[in-house]
Amino acid sequence: MTHTPVRTADPATADQLATADQLATRIAAGLPAGFVWGAATASYQIEGAYDEDGRGPSIWDVFARTPGKVRGGENGDVATDHFHRYPEDVALMARLGLSAYRFSVAWPRVVPTGSGPVNPRGLAFYDRLVDELLAAGIDPWVTLYHWDLPQPLQDAGGWPNRDTALRFVDYAEHVVGALGDRVRHWSTLNEPWCSAFEGHLTGRHAPGVQDATAAVRSVHHLLLAHGLGAAVVRERGAGDVGVTLNLIPAEPPPGLEDIAGADDPVRLVDGQQIRLWLDPILHGTYPTDVIEDFARAGAELPIQDGDLDRISTPVDWIGVNYYAPHIVTPGPDPSPKPTPFAGADNVTRVVTTDDVTELGWPVRPGSFLALLHRLGGDYPGVPFYIHENGAAYADTVAADGTVHDPERLRYLARHLDVVRQATQDGVDVRGYFVWSLLDNYEWAEGYRMRFGVVHVDFETLTRTPKSSGLWYSRLIREHRGTNRSTDGKTNGNP
Repeated sequence: MTHTPVRTADPATADQLATADQLATRIAAGLPAGFVWGAATASYQIEGAYDEDGRGPSIWDVFARTPGKVRGGENGDVATDHFHRYPEDVALMARLGLSAYRFSVAWPRVVPTGSGPVNPRGLAFYDRLVDELLAAGIDPWVTLYHWDLPQPLQDAGGWPNRDTALRFVDYAEHVVGALGDRVRHWSTLNEPWCSAFEGHLTGRHAPGVQDATAAVRSVHHLLLAHGLGAAVVRERGAGDVGVTLNLIPAEPPPGLEDIAGADDPVRLVDGQQIRLWLDPILHGTYPTDVIEDFARAGAELPIQDGDLDRISTPVDWIGVNYYAPHIVTPGPDPSPKPTPFAGADNVTRVVTTDDVTELGWPVRPGSFLALLHRLGGDYPGVPFYIHENGAAYADTVAADGTVHDPERLRYLARHLDVVRQATQDGVDVRGYFVWSLLDNYEWAEGYRMRFGVVHVDFETLTRTPKSSGLWYSRLIREHRGTNRSTDGKTNGNP
């Protein structure tokens, strides 16, 4: 199925004069009881302790040490030191009122060489973290893979090598076997689009490869790993399982909406960003037009008999990561940076300076609403959780020690209001995880870009909730109060 998204007006336009508190009240009243409130992080971005308790090297350890790959040559050796400070961080989550915490397990901490025996000391860290969360009344949501592939597996071929998907199954067996008695929510992969295209086509992420064939082979093997990993969770009866995808909508700039056919850049980007992942997972098929785009790039999906049945192992939900849309027009892109889409010689990504975040990403709540409506229409019967949503801004600590971030607060309020509107329009959105709990290591951007609702001083590692985090906490508590059940318990933690 080929889908061209429809541009939707920004739903927040009529609310420009509404205060954040007024929006919080409307959002709290408009979301259903049982709505999950959380925050998300990733292992390499926060844990640190890169060589402690038997952890092996990951592709990001190696990539970050490669000159010119990461801004300032920064790495995740210490990050926010969550490995040692997790009790403090869990206590902070509890104070904010979170009912759920989405985090990833570091594959090289659990299986340092990527295959072979488990590392008990590495796995024990996640045992302690899960127990700490449960004791605080916070539900753990585990992501099995968030980009930190063990370097020995990369040396053996990485994601372009089919065997990596099989080694992922062994790793998943270790983690699900150890934590499945307490963890009830599992995501197999986080943003496999980034692993495939930013890691193997543009080279902007680890492992830093620039090869269309490697990227397309990685697509299939990541999807295969997802399907096989989901089967592990199902076979063990360890709870519900899904996958977390960065479903970035593509749209033209105003006035260029009527381009169609093979040369339509919206079609091409939408195909590789959204349909390439959802169609095989939910329908057991790859989009024909995307296969044709890959062929023009000289690449082919390495499908074997039975693979699509494995990839389409039933899931309980889809995790949606949204930050900003791609704005694209036809024509060769003049930027010297490689385009993260295969066969995209006729795609120009438009750069705008109108209402953008620190990363230059356009703030478009209307695009988010259109995406949620489209997902509900094209993939009916599938529940969705917003697994990442947030914005990078340059935050500073005031003289009194507080951190005011009105731009981020505005971003979160407007996008959460979109979630409210989508649910009221019938889209099955069941939860929201802000990205991110903490300022952290932002991949190739190093430590410059701050996404956290909690400020981290990277010299002292002191944590300070920002005004956006305090607003988010107030929203969570107001929603619980609004939806208090008749037996006196709330819809979140008891």
